[in-house]
Amino acid sequence: MSRGLILGVLAMAAVVVASNILVQFLFGNWLTWGAFTYPLAFLVTDLTNRVYGAKAARKVVLAGFAVGILCSFIGTQIIGEFGPLVTLRIAIASGTAFLVAQLVDVFVFNRLREGAWWRAPLASTLVGSSLDTVLFFTIAFAGSLTFLEPSNDVSWAGEMLPLLGVGPVAPLWVSLGVADWFVKLSLAVIALIPFRYLAVMLTGKKANI
Repeated sequence: MSRGLILGVLAMAAVVVASNILVQFLFGNWLTWGAFTYPLAFLVTDLTNRVYGAKAARKVVLAGFAVGILCSFIGTQIIGEFGPLVTLRIAIASGTAFLVAQLVDVFVFNRLREGAWWRAPLASTLVGSSLDTVLFFTIAFAGSLTFLEPSNDVSWAGEMLPLLGVGPVAPLWVSLGVADWFVKLSLAVIALIPFRYLAVMLTGKKANI
């Protein structure tokens, strides 16, 4: 494994571990601190894809998935105020969302890699982030999927409230998902700056980075 690929794996592992820790701490009514670190996983994937190619990017994704599984297992062993920090349903949601969204990100980026430098990272991150949000919050909290873990009461997430406190009435988990999605979209745009800088630094090329 090349030094660059090792750095990619370590960076992805750091993002996953940090996000699994920070998701335990609330930020306002709709978010956790993990919402601000997790989107960096897409930056790591896209940089690896640009510099080392899609095959290397998929290896980094799989490494991140393995670290995420380990974090989930550890979380199931830690008992908090309301039970295990990570339930089986959350673990399934987290792992599925990460793996599917990141692999789709790699696919979209690779299809657009020959275009303008910003198009591939922006489009792939927007698609991947949106898919990640839909998969995670639906699998983790939708009432129709309680069969995944019948003993885990997530009825609190189905409480009907105004969307983000101001919109039409919707289940609480929908507001949580929309808030998370907005953060991901915002960071997808902001991340273009470090993506451009790091890609040029790592490749020494400016054209079509």
